[in-house]
Amino acid sequence: MAEAGQKDYMSTMQAGESLEFAKKYNPDHAQEYFEKHEQEFWRRLSNWRDHQIARKALRLAGNPQSVLDAPCGSGRFWDALAETPGRIIHASDYNQTMIDAGMANRPKAITGRIKTFQASAFALPVADNFVDNIFCIRFMHHLGKSEDRMKLLKEFHRVSRDTVIVSLWVDGNLKARRRKAQEATRRAHSYQNRFVIPVETIEAEFSASGFDIVERLDFLKYYHMWRTYVLRKKQG
Repeated sequence: MAEAGQKDYMSTMQAGESLEFAKKYNPDHAQEYFEKHEQEFWRRLSNWRDHQIARKALRLAGNPQSVLDAPCGSGRFWDALAETPGRIIHASDYNQTMIDAGMANRPKAITGRIKTFQASAFALPVADNFVDNIFCIRFMHHLGKSEDRMKLLKEFHRVSRDTVIVSLWVDGNLKARRRKAQEATRRAHSYQNRFVIPVETIEAEFSASGFDIVERLDFLKYYHMWRTYVLRKKQG
């Protein structure tokens, strides 16, 4: 990794410590996470749709020649990222066990192209403008606090030269309304790690972090909570 703009490694790791869910990925859990998207019919169907959206998002981002998948998990989207010949693919995750699961289970033809490193997505140990695009799928719905989302987005703004692809849960659809109704009657828990973010809130945070919205891609419009955004750094 380039030396310019690097941060102290301990600070990088500490940035993710407040996210309790990040600590659960031991080797067994990482392997289970890898396998769950490969087995059940509905998960395979969901995975197909996620990949369809990811490919469209990458096209809308201009088919970037260098991408950082962060957090990469067990590399669920490495095959889609590797479909563009010559693309430089970096992947990082807070948990080395997740990276190891991806490298052990994905095809060698794909993993041979992946350059991995362990890091918190909130403090990436790389130079400014490190890659053309940051690819961040199925992570932001874990961030219930605006300050955490803003910290992540500002770090992505620093590291990306051009575009960012992110997905999260948003309101304004049937599943979000159902979830809100269920939460109103459910016993309160001290710990929650999945959040529905109002569209107005997250889009204001994108703008405040220095991004314009290129496109909004819904998993299933008006029904599903998942939405993928293609963002581009504001000019000037």
